[in-house]
Order: sequence, then structure tokens, then C-alpha cells
Amino acid sequence: MNAQDDLAKVDQIVARARAAQSAFEKGADQARYDRAALAAGWAIMEPGRNRALAELSVQTTGLGNVADKITKNHRKTLGLLRDIAGARTCGILSDDPATGITEIARPIGVIGAVVPSTNPAATPANNIINALKCGNAIVLSPSPKGVPACEMLLKFIHAEFDKSGFDHDLVQMLPAPGSKALTQRLLETADLVVATGSQDNVRRAYSSGSPAIGVGAGNVTVIVDETADLQAAADKIAASKTFDNATSCSSENAVVVVDAVYDAFIAALEQAGGALISGDDADQVVARLWPDGHLNRQVIAQDADVMLDALGMAGKVAPDTRFLAVQTEGIGPGYPLSGEKLSRVLALYRARNFDDAAAITGHILAHQGAGHSVGLHSADDARALALGRALPTCRVIVNQAHCFATGGAFDNGLPFSLSMGCGSWGGNSIDENLNWRHFMQTTKVVRPITPVEPAVDDIFAGYWDAAGK
Repeated sequence: MNAQDDLAKVDQIVARARAAQSAFEKGADQARYDRAALAAGWAIMEPGRNRALAELSVQTTGLGNVADKITKNHRKTLGLLRDIAGARTCGILSDDPATGITEIARPIGVIGAVVPSTNPAATPANNIINALKCGNAIVLSPSPKGVPACEMLLKFIHAEFDKSGFDHDLVQMLPAPGSKALTQRLLETADLVVATGSQDNVRRAYSSGSPAIGVGAGNVTVIVDETADLQAAADKIAASKTFDNATSCSSENAVVVVDAVYDAFIAALEQAGGALISGDDADQVVARLWPDGHLNRQVIAQDADVMLDALGMAGKVAPDTRFLAVQTEGIGPGYPLSGEKLSRVLALYRARNFDDAAAITGHILAHQGAGHSVGLHSADDARALALGRALPTCRVIVNQAHCFATGGAFDNGLPFSLSMGCGSWGGNSIDENLNWRHFMQTTKVVRPITPVEPAVDDIFAGYWDAAGK
């Protein structure tokens, strides 16, 4: 089959999705959209299916671990379903006599979703649920390694669809094994593109000619100041850094510790399973983590024992070591530790004080990860506000395990998501967690009202008093 035939296949898939979406929307009520979303949710949350997806994901991608994938599939989906449970996405949203405007919820149409291999079940499920909740059809473009998990997820969703008579064509994927050309065709023909994963995919989405939502690169930096509960901070950082072997874009990549508590924090970090690496050993870690200028695939998202062996640290650190904290000072292209590592490796910086820590964090974000998020472990809330006012970041996560908190948690107010918008700093069109609101548009019915037209004097009186007429 030639390239044109392959592109025609994409066109056929999108055409079927468009027809299914039109039928799904026709005469719809909120109950229909809700049931479809719940069907997709149960398809991944049912324990047997969840485990099968987690096992296949790790087996085929070589990233993460099964137990944490199961937790992620369950909690991310449960949290999303909680978030959307009462959301109105069908029919009249508001009717305001004062403005004469009635607002009606409308689907976008066919969503094209590019999803990564790091979360080959949880991320597509999140997109599918949001799309169905708002009356859309969706076509997925998984990474090559994520194809088997995506195929299994769709099989489970279609089985749930059969219970309620929903059209399988509402949720489809590009034919395996996929390619950049097929993905590009999807980007160009979808009504909305949602791109999570590599920044190359995000840039292609934004330049496709279709409306697009892309998310920025992660490179989370966390500050620990002299007011922090050091053991609590260390435990949270350890839990977050090691979860699913650091596959999350919200996993800590650097920790900046103020000098006054540096030694005490290192002791707490070691208590939590971290091993401090410095001097020649730090140089060795860098050399083995980037053997040819690229991240070593034998280290990316691997279990601790595999990571330690690949980095030559086995036998040099405690046998129960869960992650490495590597001392460094440099920031920028010549200092790879200052970037995203996708492994159980932290860069560790020492700051003179909080202001210096904030400056170091700003320099790291300027190098990589601007817009995504930073963390702060502190008892001084004013410092969190100061970071929010000064740094190029869309989220300041306070006293929380970062990778659990950034994408929404049951103990914070962010919406559950696996895709974090990074605003203009990260080259994105959104600055919030991707959520159901991004999968819906509205029509406004506008009626005439009694005119509300101010006098020029009413508008400019204060300005004229201050600046003159």
C-alpha cells in the first residue's frame, strides 16, 4: 500500500468519526454524554482491565512499573470522573435576561489526540472521557511503543459501548504502526488537536492549520527553605520522584536547598531513600546518563536497581537506595543535569538563602521547563506568592508531592489531568491543566436590551482629574 492509500485511510477514519459524532450529538441530552464518558472510564478502571493495560504498557514501552501504572490509571480516571460529574456540557448553560444572552453548549466535533508512550493508557483515557463528556468523537495517534496499549484500551471501551449502543467510531485510533505522515494528516483534518508528549509533536500541532492545544516541557524545580518540615519534604519528594520511575513530566528534576538547612535536609533525603552523589561520582553519573549527548535508554524510567547498575553506582550506595541526588552548580546546555532527566536522578543545588534559591530556579526555568510548574516546601506562604509573581511558571505547588499534585489531586483544587498547559512561557495556548472545558464550545443567542451607553464624562472624569483634559 502506498503513502496516498495510507492518507486515504486517515481520511476515512476521520469521516467515520464525523458521522458518528453527528449522530451522537443529534437529539442528545446530558445523560447520553455522561453515560458515554462513564463507559470509557469504567473501561480503564475495572481492576482486571486496569492491570492488563498496566502490564502491557510496561512490557511494550519499557517505561515505568506495573504497580504505579495501575495506581495512575485508577486515580487519574477516578479524579477526572469526579471533576466532570456535575458539569453541564449539553443544552442551555445560562440564560441572562439582563444581557439578553442565552448560552448553549456545543461539541467541537472530531478531536485528534497525540498521546505519549510514558502514559499509553491513562493519557488517552483522559482525552477520550473529556471528549465524550462534551459530545465529541476522538481519533488517537499513539506513539509507536504505545500502540498495543492503545489498541487494548479501545477494545475495552468498545466493549463498554456495546452495553449502551454507542457507535465504536466515536473512539478510534490511527492504523498501526502509525507514522509522522499519518499523524500530520490527522492534525490537518481534525476539528481540534490535543498534543501531549514531545515538543516536536506540540510544534507540529500548532502549525497544522487546525485549532490546537499543546502542552509544554516539564523540568520541575523544587525549593526547600529554612522553615520547611524537612523530613516531610524529603518523604514527599522521594515518593514523587520514584513514582512510576519518574515518567511524569511533573516529577521533580532539581531540588534547591537553602544553606541553613542543607545538611539536615540531605540527612532527611537519605532517610527517605536518596543517595547523595558528588565529585567524581557525579561526573560519572552525568557521563553515563548522557553517553552520546542523549539520555541513556537503559536509565530512562527504570527501576532503582537497573538505574544504579547502568550508572555504575551499584555497590557505591546503600542497597536500599531508591534515587540519586547529584550535587551540581551549573545551569544551561553545557550542564545536562539542569534539564529533564526522566529517571530516578535529581539535580541538587545549594542556595545562600531563599532569594538565591528563587534566582537559581528562575535560571533553570529559563533553560528548560518555563511555564510548567515549580514546587516550594516552606511554612511561609508569602514566599509561595512571591514565586508566583516573579517566576515564569503557571503553578507553584506548595508542600506537596509534586507529580501527584500538579495534575490534580483529591487534596488540592486543580482539575485532574495528565496534560499541563504552560502559557506563553512554554509556548502554549493555555495556562491551566487540560480539562473538559477545552473540549467544548458555545453558541450565544443575543437579543436586544435597553441600551447601556455611558457619557464620555463618566468614563474620563477620573483620568482628567489626574492627567488633565
